[in-house]
Amino acid sequence: MKRRILTASVIACLGLGAMAQEPAKETPQEKAIIQVFANAHTGFGADNDDRGFELDRSYLGYQYSFGKGLQMKAVMDIGKSSDVGDYQRIAYIKNAQVTWKPGRWTLDGGLISTTQFKVQEKHWGYRYIMKSFQDEYKFGSSADLGISAAYKFNDVVSADAIIVNGEGYKKVQVKDGLQYGLGATVTPVKGLTLRVYGSLNESTQKGAKDAYNWAAFAGYKNDRFSLGAEYNIYQNTGFVDDADQYGLSVYGTAHLSKVVDVFARYDYLSSKDDWNIGKDESAAMLGAQFKVCKYVKIAPNFRMNIPSADGADNGYSAYVSCYFGI
Repeated sequence: MKRRILTASVIACLGLGAMAQEPAKETPQEKAIIQVFANAHTGFGADNDDRGFELDRSYLGYQYSFGKGLQMKAVMDIGKSSDVGDYQRIAYIKNAQVTWKPGRWTLDGGLISTTQFKVQEKHWGYRYIMKSFQDEYKFGSSADLGISAAYKFNDVVSADAIIVNGEGYKKVQVKDGLQYGLGATVTPVKGLTLRVYGSLNESTQKGAKDAYNWAAFAGYKNDRFSLGAEYNIYQNTGFVDDADQYGLSVYGTAHLSKVVDVFARYDYLSSKDDWNIGKDESAAMLGAQFKVCKYVKIAPNFRMNIPSADGADNGYSAYVSCYFGI
């Protein structure tokens, strides 16, 4: 009898030990992606006729985490198209990607978010109000078809590489060239981020030149305020020799309370030998953001555009930008 009790006890202990050693199963996680950017605006002076309500962009998607660092995401982008005028909305697939994070690596494949200005956009923090500089002035696309890899060496240094079609997510691949990008990010102290990035976009037509993009960024943020500055160079814009563009963007936010922020931004766009003088400009923005609740933000803001071309009138406008999202 004692032997039976002892044997049963041993078996029970071994069973419990095996259960204790079995790794805990990760529970898959899923979430819907719903974001809506809208505004009401009016121009003044030369822009007096530009007024109305605008549904700028909507993101609808789904994200599913399988566990063990594996994740998939699909997002539809519904926005304006310069090809068909402002009276229609065009739906694009913005993201259709798989992400895997084994250890210090982050690997992405498919229709992925690009790394060209992702850090700057996150630090700026007001995408629903205005795109970050490179996105706003079309120095590159926020998503493209290809692959990317990032590696975190330690808590201070990380690096990333990307290979994509180079034509953005709104166009299918119609050329054989690819775009190659390399970036490095350093966070030497808490809150401070330094980043450099460079890319080569291959030309595919006879006589065209490869396009190059260079970016340097420095940003700092804490619980009370944030500051950011970036300088960008776009060489051989449109694969045209010496069609170079230069851009500076400086922005900051003061957190007045948990629900109120005040922000400002200044952009300066120029071109080599004034080849793009019709679009070169200085632009300034001042505004405040009110967090109505977790899912709603409202940001009244005032904007000023100063064209570089002689004789061009300055533009002034007032916006009430709105964000709805989960």
